[in-house]
Amino acid sequence: MRLQRVLIRALTLLLAFSPLSARAEGPERLPVVASFSILADFVRQIGGDKVAVKSLVGPNGDAHVFQPSPTDAQSLAGARLIVVNGLALEGWMSRLIAASGAKAPVVVASRGVKPREGEEEGKKGVDPHAWQSIANAKIYVGNILAGLIAADPADADFFRARAQQYELALDETDRKVRAAIASIPPENRKIITTHDAFGYFGEAYGFTFIAPLGLSTDSEPSARDVARLITQIKHDKAPAVFLENISDPRLMKRIGQESGAKIGGDLYSDSLSTPDGPAGTYIAMMEHNIVELKKALAPNI
Repeated sequence: MRLQRVLIRALTLLLAFSPLSARAEGPERLPVVASFSILADFVRQIGGDKVAVKSLVGPNGDAHVFQPSPTDAQSLAGARLIVVNGLALEGWMSRLIAASGAKAPVVVASRGVKPREGEEEGKKGVDPHAWQSIANAKIYVGNILAGLIAADPADADFFRARAQQYELALDETDRKVRAAIASIPPENRKIITTHDAFGYFGEAYGFTFIAPLGLSTDSEPSARDVARLITQIKHDKAPAVFLENISDPRLMKRIGQESGAKIGGDLYSDSLSTPDGPAGTYIAMMEHNIVELKKALAPNI
C-alpha cells in the first residue's frame, strides 16, 4: 500500500511537469522563428501571447556575418512559421533551413518593397535594410500578418486587431521622426555611418548617408577608401559621424578624428538592443535614432 502511494505520488509529479500538463494550463502558442531581432519584434507586436518567437540573430547581433549553430537548426525544425527579411540579407538561411529539415512555411517580410540599389565592394547590389523606412515596415507587418493568419486561422481576428493597432503606432512614430527632422537644417542632413544601412531612411526622410563599408559589414575598406571618404567629409562639411551598435567603433572614431567631424551617438541599424536597452523594440529604435541625429545635427534647437 505504501509502495502504491509512492508510485501514485511519483506519477502525479511526472504529469505536473509534463508537456501535457503545460498545455492544460494554457493554450499552446504558435512557434515562430525569425531570422533577426527586428523581425522577431514585428511578430511579437502582431502575435501577442498567441506566439512564441525565437530570433536566430539576437539583440546587438549582426545578420550579415551570423554563423548558425545546431541549436538554431533545432529551432527551425520545431517552427510552424519562419520569417525572413529577404533581399539577400540572410545568405545563410536557405542552407540552414535545408539542413534542419524544417517544413514550416517561410514568410519573406520584405515582399512588395521597392528595392533600393546599393554598392558592395565596387559591385551593384540590392540594399536589404528596407525596414529603415517606416512605410516599408508597414509592408513587413502586412506580410507577417498574412503568414500568422495562414498558420493559425483560428486567431485571425486577434492578429488583425493587433496589426491595426501597431500600424497606428507606426504612423505616430513616423510623425515624430518627420517633426524632429524638420528642426535639422537641410545643410546638416549629411551623416557618416559604419556601413550603408540607412539608405531607405535617407530616401524616406531627406538625409544623405555616407559609409566606408558597403551594404554588408562583412567587408573591409581599403586605406584609399578611407582617405577618399575623409576628403569627401571635409568637402561636404558633414557635421557628424555616427557609430552603430553592431560594428567596431574604432574605424569611425579614426574617421572622425582625421576629418574633424564630431562623433554622434550610437545608431541602431540591423539589430535591436536588449529589451532593457534604448532600442528594445522597432519603434523604440526609430525614436532613439532620431533623437541621436537631432542632438548631433541640431544641437541648439
